[in-house]
Amino acid sequence: MTGPLRIGVLGAARISELSIVGPSRTAGHRLVAVAARDRSRAERFAALHGVERVLGSYEDVIADPEVEAVYNPLANALHGPWNLAAVRAGKHVLTEKPFASNAEEAREVRDAAAAAGVTVMEGFHYLYHPVTRRLHELLDSGELGELRAVEADMIMPAPDDSDPRWSYELAGGALMDLGCYSVHANRALAPWAGGTPRLAKARGGERPGRPGVDAWLEAELEFPGGATGTARCHMDAQELRFSCRVVGSRGEATAANFVQPHVDDRVTVTTPAGRRVEELGRRSSYTFQLEAFAAHLREGAALPTGADDAVATMELIDDCYRAAGFGPRPRISRAAPGPAR
Repeated sequence: MTGPLRIGVLGAARISELSIVGPSRTAGHRLVAVAARDRSRAERFAALHGVERVLGSYEDVIADPEVEAVYNPLANALHGPWNLAAVRAGKHVLTEKPFASNAEEAREVRDAAAAAGVTVMEGFHYLYHPVTRRLHELLDSGELGELRAVEADMIMPAPDDSDPRWSYELAGGALMDLGCYSVHANRALAPWAGGTPRLAKARGGERPGRPGVDAWLEAELEFPGGATGTARCHMDAQELRFSCRVVGSRGEATAANFVQPHVDDRVTVTTPAGRRVEELGRRSSYTFQLEAFAAHLREGAALPTGADDAVATMELIDDCYRAAGFGPRPRISRAAPGPAR
């Protein structure tokens, strides 16, 4: 198949302007349909962003014969059910992270996608940007020496108390919304660490008045080659810091904001030869991600954030929750339209 992707959007989420609207416009892909809980919201979204038509429900978007790929930015607990519905309808899926509420649900989506012969891509957009690619290149080139440690921090001030990210029923919590990036950034270093990391220990703190919902969590990881990893997340802090620091035997490198390189694209490299700051470009990581998704669907290019990778990440997230005394997020009891981001 050739030509632009034909994308259907579930919901009128705030993140969509950055994550799918802008990238689709830049890369020349079509937003052919959108639906939301409130049709008037979908109509405003379509008018503002040039979506070709508004449909009455998420089911209608998934069933539309012109939609070949579904973008899912709904609340966390609705990722798994609607990803599953889309793949069973024979649609490819680009889903916001986290992939599902827990590893069991993630495996179900992965297996259904394999049976249907479609692709499900988890939205770890940061991995496709030159900022993160540069961290990996510095390890690959040997300039930093052998990997010794990695620290990935996802820290931000608290969203409003009514935000779905604080809802246990909607699979909220700091690890699900922020820490998934920290965990994934550690897992992505497996090629330079002798393999994927295992959890050593984790601890966390509960959001007051929100039983079972983590306000912060810190996990310590161990790689087969001897390196250590730290995955930190805090969704009720006084500052915003989305940094990734990679330490080798000969030097280190830090990405100032690895998940928002369009805001800050600096990578600071320190070795015995000195210290330098590289600026890798502020083109949106979401645009790089959509280009990778299209290249996979149109040309068969490799896709590092596919369903197998998503399952492995969810398994490690579940392990972190158990070790910190929370337990994995439950699956939602219904697959009906619910809150968007």
